[in-house]
Amino acid sequence: MSIVRRSSVFDPFSMDLWADPFDAFRSILPAAAGNSETAAFTNARFDWKENPEAHVFKADLPGMKKEEVKVEVEDGNVLVVSGERTKEKEDKNDRWHHVERSSGKFVRRFRLPENAKVEEVKAGLENGVLTVTVPKAEIKKPEVKAIEISG
Repeated sequence: MSIVRRSSVFDPFSMDLWADPFDAFRSILPAAAGNSETAAFTNARFDWKENPEAHVFKADLPGMKKEEVKVEVEDGNVLVVSGERTKEKEDKNDRWHHVERSSGKFVRRFRLPENAKVEEVKAGLENGVLTVTVPKAEIKKPEVKAIEISG
């Protein structure tokens, strides 16, 4: 026999407090639940790092082919990465037990800094990881000329 004690004391580790805060929206908006054809593919999470030579963007896009991903530069300095993961075709004899993988479209936009060489952007998709490299232009340091003071 186990004893369960209930208390009115605030317990920050209670499982009830850590429930998904978006559960209420899933019942209202079916697309947010991921069970409709219009569900958003929201797993396109990016890392953006800068090194002395370039800005490097990386995203995990498991199972996507390069034909399903588009990398563009809009308005001269906005990097746009978009794509679509199509839903797996269902056979009438299939019986699904659990579905977690999402399908749908995604778009991510990043405003590039002024020193980005947008005409030299390179992108590659290898082992489900998209890498976009935006080289940096060398910033000219202002030339300083010392003026001799007379007198």
